[in-house]
Amino acid sequence: MDERFVSTQWLAEHLGNPGVRIVDGSWHMPATGRQGGAEFVEGHIPGAVFFDIDTIADRSTGLPHMLPSPEAFAAAVGALGIGDGHTIVVYDEAGLFSAPRVWWSFRTMGAPDVRILAGGGPKWRAEGRPLETGMPVPAPVRFTPRFDPDRVRDFAQVRSIAGNGGATVVDARPAGRFAGTEPEPRPGLASGHIPGSRNVPVSSLVRDGMLRPAEELRALFAEVGLDLGAPLVTSCGSGVTAATLALALEVAGASPVAVYDGSWAEWGGRPDATVARG
Repeated sequence: MDERFVSTQWLAEHLGNPGVRIVDGSWHMPATGRQGGAEFVEGHIPGAVFFDIDTIADRSTGLPHMLPSPEAFAAAVGALGIGDGHTIVVYDEAGLFSAPRVWWSFRTMGAPDVRILAGGGPKWRAEGRPLETGMPVPAPVRFTPRFDPDRVRDFAQVRSIAGNGGATVVDARPAGRFAGTEPEPRPGLASGHIPGSRNVPVSSLVRDGMLRPAEELRALFAEVGLDLGAPLVTSCGSGVTAATLALALEVAGASPVAVYDGSWAEWGGRPDATVARG
């Protein structure tokens, strides 16, 4: 198993370990009608805390779940009992959907030891492993942020590289939305993609709630002509599945990959952004 993941057996053996912090990072598309926080209260892995990507965010931008400042992030996760020296294990209740966004957030803020639970909550539940209910109130601890600017890109940075060879933008949205033949789920956004970008739908990266093996990912990326040794920036609808794509690229052998945090929610809504179709 790739070092970025831990198994359900490993986590079961480390429940209650004071050096391990378990984080439920569940988030669902609005159309599903599911609420990660409400589901967490009803049942979660023992000892877990809930990381709400819509709350631990910069809410001043008008864009969904943007990365907060290092100071705000540190205060929020410290209040969840996640601090310096902890091994952080993130999972979600879709298998592998929003957990990579939380993994990427911690890595961007400098946490050195962040893992993802392979198979997530669905695998844990299918194996009949224990659950607990309620919303815990952990003792606050200190989290020291060490922001890594190489892991995140903003609009100006992406616009400066789009189509000019400075880096390749890789888009995790479905093919129809990338091509501009299907509408965006968020109102008011253009249809299409960032000029020069490539499309690797996130659905092609995950099988049965788990990331596909590294060799399969490498073959998939080779099919669309991606050079894993070149600078890569991932994008999607709002920065969630872009993190899954960044994770998959790193598992396949790419250097740390940057995420365009605003993604299409920003690019597709700006009059000064060039949109390509087809």
